[in-house]
Amino acid sequence: MSHNTFGHLFRVTTWGESHGAALGCVVDGCPPGIRFKREDIQAELDRRRPGQSRFVTQRREPDEVKILSGFILDGDGETMIT
Repeated sequence: MSHNTFGHLFRVTTWGESHGAALGCVVDGCPPGIRFKREDIQAELDRRRPGQSRFVTQRREPDEVKILSGFILDGDGETMIT
């Protein structure tokens, strides 16, 4: 078994492969109406970018957040889980 699902209240299942076209995740258990910004998630990904410290990878792959489903955009450009 690959053990790619984590959590109890919010369950996160990852998919994809390292150095492949994409890595992704599905988050289950989010109540409707939670607001967040794509930029908030991107900021967390940017923390693990090469050059942030000597302990992070030296890879040169970009990490870019793309939200594919489960959201609607409101007037402020924020994202709301459906």
